[in-house]
Amino acid sequence: MNETNGTQMHFEYPVQGGNFSSAGGASSSIKNVLKQLGIQYDILKRVTIASYESEMNIVAYATKGKLLVDIEPGEIRIIAADIGPGIPDIEKALQEGYSTATPFIREMGFGAGLGLSNMKKASDEMIIESVVGKAPR
Repeated sequence: MNETNGTQMHFEYPVQGGNFSSAGGASSSIKNVLKQLGIQYDILKRVTIASYESEMNIVAYATKGKLLVDIEPGEIRIIAADIGPGIPDIEKALQEGYSTATPFIREMGFGAGLGLSNMKKASDEMIIESVVGKAPR
């Protein structure tokens, strides 16, 4: 956790791909920080949904990643960055119910195809950048 000045804060949470036992830890930490800052409940709920779904996608599909959180007056920005296979068809992946989850992920209770659509619903703006077969910069 780094505080850049009195009005801006930056947090970085590592997320390990495949580690379902610690899944949700980063989004819980984000929620706790926002609670301590007195963020309104409706905003807290939306940020928690978006961060949890982002974190679970990293756990389920990537080898590793991180959630970067910037908090400024009037804005909370979450960037989920990972090293994974990429999303071949982003429009298709945004459709509710579409999933590429493996049987193992489904057995764990995940992979219903709601993650990206839930993130989009919970966000004022969502940008997805993905390249199949190439790790992010």
